[in-house]
Amino acid sequence: MTPPTHDGFEPSSSDVAAVLAWFEHYDALAVAKDVDAMADQAMFPLNEVTDGYAASCDREKFVAQMTEQLGQPGDVSMDSVRTPHFVNENLVFVITDATITAAGQSHRVRYGDLLVKTGGEWRFQTMVQGGWGEF
Repeated sequence: MTPPTHDGFEPSSSDVAAVLAWFEHYDALAVAKDVDAMADQAMFPLNEVTDGYAASCDREKFVAQMTEQLGQPGDVSMDSVRTPHFVNENLVFVITDATITAAGQSHRVRYGDLLVKTGGEWRFQTMVQGGWGEF
């Protein structure tokens, strides 16, 4: 079976705006530490990829990881610049350059997310970030 050739899909400004709005909503959930609502935005099993490591993650594991990573209540801010790269109208890989500030400490990060449109809604399916695994 041969995959279809590139169909020439060019995202419209509304396609890009919809993806950026999805991330704005997701970021607000993260700042609010609403981990269950964050999990509702995923397509499980989720893929997690970092240096020398890749694994699948079910909802239960995702909720546990994010609960630990988001920590205790407190002031958290995120300043992000996102660049969507559409594969087609239903798949988009988004590179994020962000500064996250919590407890007075700022950290710059770069990561990528693969979003899949299913049932007319975007869901994240793969998270990619360096620095978490072995080199």
